[in-house]
Amino acid sequence: MKSEYHRCLHAILCFAVLLTMPVMCQAEDWPGWRGATGNNHAADSTDVPLRWDIATGTNIVWKTAIPGRGHSSPVVVKDAIFLTTAEADKQTQSLLKFNRESGRLTDQWVLHRGTLPRRIHPNNSHASPTPVFDGENLFIAFHTDNAIWLTAMTTSGQKIWSVRVCDFKPGAFQFGYGASPLIEDDVVIIAAEYDGAASGIYALSRRTGKQVWKRTRPENLNFSSPVVATITGQRQLLLAGANTITSYDPQTGRTIWSLEAGTEAMCGTVAWDGRRVLFSGGNPIAGTWCVSGDGSQKLLWENPVMCYEQSLLTIRNYVFAVADTGVAYCWRTQDGIEMWKKRLFGGRISASPLLVDQRIYIAAQDGMVYIISAIPDRFDLLAENKTGDSIFASPVAVDDRLYLRCGIGQGDDRQEYLVAAGEVTVEKKSSNGR
Repeated sequence: MKSEYHRCLHAILCFAVLLTMPVMCQAEDWPGWRGATGNNHAADSTDVPLRWDIATGTNIVWKTAIPGRGHSSPVVVKDAIFLTTAEADKQTQSLLKFNRESGRLTDQWVLHRGTLPRRIHPNNSHASPTPVFDGENLFIAFHTDNAIWLTAMTTSGQKIWSVRVCDFKPGAFQFGYGASPLIEDDVVIIAAEYDGAASGIYALSRRTGKQVWKRTRPENLNFSSPVVATITGQRQLLLAGANTITSYDPQTGRTIWSLEAGTEAMCGTVAWDGRRVLFSGGNPIAGTWCVSGDGSQKLLWENPVMCYEQSLLTIRNYVFAVADTGVAYCWRTQDGIEMWKKRLFGGRISASPLLVDQRIYIAAQDGMVYIISAIPDRFDLLAENKTGDSIFASPVAVDDRLYLRCGIGQGDDRQEYLVAAGEVTVEKKSSNGR
């Protein structure tokens, strides 16, 4: 944890900024899926706890019950947290707003009613895509009414526009939808891949919702979220699936490069380390692949480790993975050399690993959160924290808090909560659980 000296210094610097600026000093945000940079790295100044206990309330700032269920991650914007949810009994899909400091649920805006898909995969939800914030407005994607719908809203709940992006009518395998939208300059980009004619990547105007460009994708069911990254000095929109890894120009949709690698259906988001592109999947072929990101169309290495739903996590020259078997790995990205591997658990994982201050936070489906050191030379387990009975959504970390969407109970008795873990004293703790 940060020393008292550094905390004081940080406070002095913030006060100095307030004296010289007419606007309020804002805390850091987490604007969308995998954070502001798309690599699931928390900001360098983030300082979240190593240990907490949801049962006793130790280092739990607040815990708030969530109506309905979903797998989307929190979006942290200024003084609020936004989260999507679906209530199957009411046939609704909604955007929720929580007070960032107290955790109180302040608003619920129903965006769709009575149009939920009839069937989805039992491990999916009707609220799996994470919204994205562009500095002004939120963009929320739902699979509903046999289509992908995208809605632009203000942080106070005013609807700016809502458009039917495309049909989404899977045939043989009705597993639902999971790709999160992203922002690149003046467009919001969303993938809708399935075994139908409308399968593609779509770029819409942030202001109007009108289509700016479309890139046709193979008629193949795929769940991966696209990501934009700067690799070898070039902005690239990356997406894996249909046995291919492809790089697009995010402004035009033009293909920059493409390489046959991977497998048919992917769930995790592509990762990168500045020069190389990495991804993992498991249907029907299990494996992890690393390709060159400079357009030379080179497969650098591959191995049979499967990370199906969860994404990989990279640091400079290394990649960390937690396989579906519960085994954690570290590989060198240059050549795929295994630095270490260690079994963490024997169950399943859906959430993606999160990097916070040289530590990796790994949430398993059974609600256990493991924390390991983000170092390539050895495996170092720092802590284990039981957080409810289930976790499907990826945690996020902002400032001094770790936000986790977890479930307590099983089956029809399962209740979801949004939990803020952080160092607190007894008098500062609050609970909004129902």
